[in-house]
Amino acid sequence: MIRLIENAPSRAALYYAGGLCLLYALIPALTFPNPPLDVIEGFAWGRELQLGYTKHPPMQAWLLELTYRLTGGLSGGYWLSALSVALGYLFIWRLARRLGLSGQQAFWSLVLTSVTFYFTLPLPEFNPNILQIPIWAGMMLLFHRAVDKGRLLDWVLLGTLAAFGLYTKYFVLLLIGAIGLYALVFADARRHILRPGPWVTIAVCLALLVPHAAWLLETDFLTLRYAASRSKPADGFVDHLFNPLNFLAAQIGNHAGLFLVLLAGLGWHGLKQVRLRRREVATPLATPSDRFLLWFAVLPLAVVLIASAVTGNEFEHMWGTPMFVLSGILAVRFLALPQLWPFPARALIAAIAIQAIFLGILFGQAVLEPHWKHKQTRLHYPGKAIAEDMARVWKEHMGTDLAYVAGDMWSAANVTTQAASRPSMFYLHDRTLSPWIDPKDVQEKGLMIVWRGDQETPIEEILRYYPDAVREGSRTFAYQTSGSIPDVTVNWVIVPPGKVVFEPAN
Repeated sequence: MIRLIENAPSRAALYYAGGLCLLYALIPALTFPNPPLDVIEGFAWGRELQLGYTKHPPMQAWLLELTYRLTGGLSGGYWLSALSVALGYLFIWRLARRLGLSGQQAFWSLVLTSVTFYFTLPLPEFNPNILQIPIWAGMMLLFHRAVDKGRLLDWVLLGTLAAFGLYTKYFVLLLIGAIGLYALVFADARRHILRPGPWVTIAVCLALLVPHAAWLLETDFLTLRYAASRSKPADGFVDHLFNPLNFLAAQIGNHAGLFLVLLAGLGWHGLKQVRLRRREVATPLATPSDRFLLWFAVLPLAVVLIASAVTGNEFEHMWGTPMFVLSGILAVRFLALPQLWPFPARALIAAIAIQAIFLGILFGQAVLEPHWKHKQTRLHYPGKAIAEDMARVWKEHMGTDLAYVAGDMWSAANVTTQAASRPSMFYLHDRTLSPWIDPKDVQEKGLMIVWRGDQETPIEEILRYYPDAVREGSRTFAYQTSGSIPDVTVNWVIVPPGKVVFEPAN
């Protein structure tokens, strides 16, 4: 393999990255009995084909719905994650080459990036964070190419991908801001400001965002209001210190695999050489490529840390997923790899071993974990059996196909995504959180309220509308495993046509 890396690094990169992406799709597709929460949630939203949803812009849900219509199943999320990472690797490779790295250096950039946590265990849970990986890497590549070549097509593509990113998650604004600031600060990019390119980028992006902006206005900025309601403001001065440091520590920890591969490849001899070469790499801003790399590797993280320090807010660790697509390139460039790597074979073995461990964990979660961890899991939840039974109960009582399901996200979304009739999810029975709901149609068809557990009444959010509701039936389902996970009890109430309530009782 080392000889292949030396003689044909692009082919080695294809084998390595392609094999990883295939394994990270196949293992969950073949062994996961039920999709993870973000995937189930995305499928439930995608069924409605809206221009936005409660928590996020629509792109993740749209893509999941596309896979459902193409395959009729729920495994599409695993392949979407694999495709996202594959595109991310492609863009990282091309950006590394554009920044002046050799083929071997680009290969090792991919390897080092691939062993960071965000490119491993989280992949089966396709969500906007994972979808941002190719968006961030692609936007950096297009921006570098546009500044370098000045071709109008690159500016058009940059605007298109920026809009795609904003349809995925508003966090992409952080990268857009970094690009805009770079264009103002550095002369090689600033010279384009009086040319059509950047303005075409802005125009294309804004034009593509018009439908989503209209939806935001129509729903009174639902997605932004939901995000504000879920934010965790500071409880005191300590949070202004602890929260940014906690986020930074988590991101460093997520690079543990990268550090291990570096140590395996360098050894003590390599570490000594790095110290000797420190003077040579102590002026990283000497070239535009180094400046570009450091700008986009450091600035987004710095902005998040400063924002957390100023506001005291706690940022979710997984938000860092797309921010570190340059980690491998950064390590290769400023540690002078693989030139200073005495043991490249050890580094590759370490990377493969790390990937094998992560893939083994995924397999273990699906197959082995229920035999020693005796608690209910989403992964083994009997979603399909529950959905089919709820649809059967409705059919027996009402004589029609189940059209609407109300409840918490997990209980309702599993029925929505896995019942044959694909009923609409009336999330928490709240029309604000479910703007796709047509009250007239719901009133004509009725709905089923579902919840899990031993309690006789629905969850509190549903009781606001039906204070006297008591379960009309329940059934216990075994989890999808031979392990000893406790069974789950699912309860239901049938609200017949004409009896649906749309305003809280008090």
